[in-house]
Amino acid sequence: MSFFDAALIYDNDARRCDLEIGADGDLLMDETPIPAILISVGLDRRAEPDDPLPVGRSKFLTPASYSELRGGPCDALDPKGERTGARCWLLDRAKETEVTRLLFQFWLEESLEWAEIETGYPAEIDTQWLESNSSTGRMGYRILIEDSAINLTRAVN
Repeated sequence: MSFFDAALIYDNDARRCDLEIGADGDLLMDETPIPAILISVGLDRRAEPDDPLPVGRSKFLTPASYSELRGGPCDALDPKGERTGARCWLLDRAKETEVTRLLFQFWLEESLEWAEIETGYPAEIDTQWLESNSSTGRMGYRILIEDSAINLTRAVN
């Protein structure tokens, strides 16, 4: 399977992506699954109705114009009702526990289910806590699809 997407360059410190533009001013293309991975894990997937929201967020304490369940606007347009992104944002205030790590990994696997459909093989995902016993827990994770790997981190608590 070959991929062909606009090249996204990820800045781990700023936790954001940007399109890569070549010297001629045209968008560069990427034939690896990296742009699709970045979109899958970087967007906030809409929470399920029974998902507990992070502490400090409530369906009753948010403005009517703000959706507490989040989700990408493109999800509303998908004719099959499929969702994009990962529900890892629900762990933004979770404690640094093994259960949190396993749930984080499960939600990454959920966001990357397309890899098995596209390539015939599931994404290989490895998660681990970084900077243990610090005030801010950071989850490190490595994703491998085909021969393309990406290492990312995310603040969890």
